[in-house]
Amino acid sequence: MKLNWKKSSVIIAVAGALLLTVAAVAFSHGHRHQGPPRGGDFRGERGPRDGLGPLRDLNLTDDQKAQVKKIKDSFEESNKALFDQQRALHASEPDPISGNFDEAAVRTAAEARAKIQVELEVSHAKMMSQIAGVLTAEQKTQLAARRQKFERQGPPPPPQGSAPQQP
Repeated sequence: MKLNWKKSSVIIAVAGALLLTVAAVAFSHGHRHQGPPRGGDFRGERGPRDGLGPLRDLNLTDDQKAQVKKIKDSFEESNKALFDQQRALHASEPDPISGNFDEAAVRTAAEARAKIQVELEVSHAKMMSQIAGVLTAEQKTQLAARRQKFERQGPPPPPQGSAPQQP
């Protein structure tokens, strides 16, 4: 059997992109980690870990904070099964390096993860819509401006000391 390198590299690229998307969504959902890094939050800043993320500096009232927390907790609970399914699929994924490559099994697992990813993204958008309903018009404007600024900045620079990889 002759190995089709072009097809294999496309499959690996798709699997990698899918994995990065899953990681990004998990992070954006405020998925609980073992704890913040030493010396501050994930951006390296010291401050409260109140779960508000980009809403932190919008001067939310205590009532708004409670409503946002209730919405986030509700969605976290309703998405728990999806995250569990995603973890189970990832754990049961066949190892392509083992020498026994089963394209059909890899394709089936990738499609199953993609379906879960779609559900998580829809759920996240629904949650953000509900949170937006809690904000005042001024807070929404501030959040939109902050989002545009963030999008213009682009991806963060690579860590110091890491050499660029050569193809």
